[in-house]
Amino acid sequence: MKVEPFSLPLSTPLSTAAGTIDRREGFLIDYRHRGETGVGEATPLPGWTESVADCAAALDAATAAADESESDREGTGHGSGLLAMDAGETPAARHGFATALLDGDARADGVPLYEWFGTADGPVESVPVNATVGDGSVEATVTAAEDAVARGLDCLKLKVGARPLAEDRERVRAVRDAVGPGTRLRLDANASYDRETAAEAVDAFASADVAYVEQPLPADDLDGLRGLRGRGVDIAVDESLTEYVAQEVLDADAADVLILKPMVVGGPGNAHTIAMRARERGVEPVVTTTIDAVVARTAAVHVAAAIPDIRPCGLATAGMLAEDLGPDPCSLADGRLSVPQSPGLGVEVSP
Repeated sequence: MKVEPFSLPLSTPLSTAAGTIDRREGFLIDYRHRGETGVGEATPLPGWTESVADCAAALDAATAAADESESDREGTGHGSGLLAMDAGETPAARHGFATALLDGDARADGVPLYEWFGTADGPVESVPVNATVGDGSVEATVTAAEDAVARGLDCLKLKVGARPLAEDRERVRAVRDAVGPGTRLRLDANASYDRETAAEAVDAFASADVAYVEQPLPADDLDGLRGLRGRGVDIAVDESLTEYVAQEVLDADAADVLILKPMVVGGPGNAHTIAMRARERGVEPVVTTTIDAVVARTAAVHVAAAIPDIRPCGLATAGMLAEDLGPDPCSLADGRLSVPQSPGLGVEVSP
């Protein structure tokens, strides 16, 4: 297994719970599997996955454990490498290796990765995406929303919770009035409310026909999240998937929607499996990225394409990087990202 580090600057610094980041550091992975060279990406994100150092150590352990020659000849020999990485402890490292394996499998079978998963309803040319319009003033938020709609996006995500609820209510209402009833609105509170405020917020946002509020309560408050359901706005869980495995969230009836980041749950295969299990429980999956480079972004697009009738996903994030690992095979038009149709991921990158 070949592991090459990379560092890519962001277009604009990003504030996270773990601090401000201005670069995405990770590892590009090549692995020979079933006569093909599969490519993967491991890009840890502080606060969501393991550290860069722990990711590197896990990839070293997987390299030592896997038998790449056997994997290349027979399609076996890789299992010990996967077992060397725990999806809960080092999800980004596992994502990188698992993506390379899946790319090799789909290339060997001559199908695009989404088709290899076996759950798509025929060829999928594109997947719907949302636009994130941020947390600016009323005027700035409305302008960003109108610009997104003018570019063909009919699903918008607004950040809330960083300012008083009355101000956010005004922002959301102003956007709804500006874009009209045909545009879906989603809100992301990033775990910023207490239970009382969250209940008040959900009731207030219902009047603006908000589709869902993402993570209104702290990640560990599954009881509180369950109590917010059924008030006219769906409850989406995101950060909670760093505290609990998805099955625990489903068993707690804590969500109407699961926000699935393949880098956080240990790979595209894990994300797809969770998505289909959620569907069986009546919970809708939405696939997003962790500001990944082109390999991981494209893998996430394939995951979304493999989920029938997927709702708009948070995958139009290429513009958040000032540089990338290679050309982006997924073009954005009329609110949809194209899905590569060549075997495997359909990504060409240079180490």
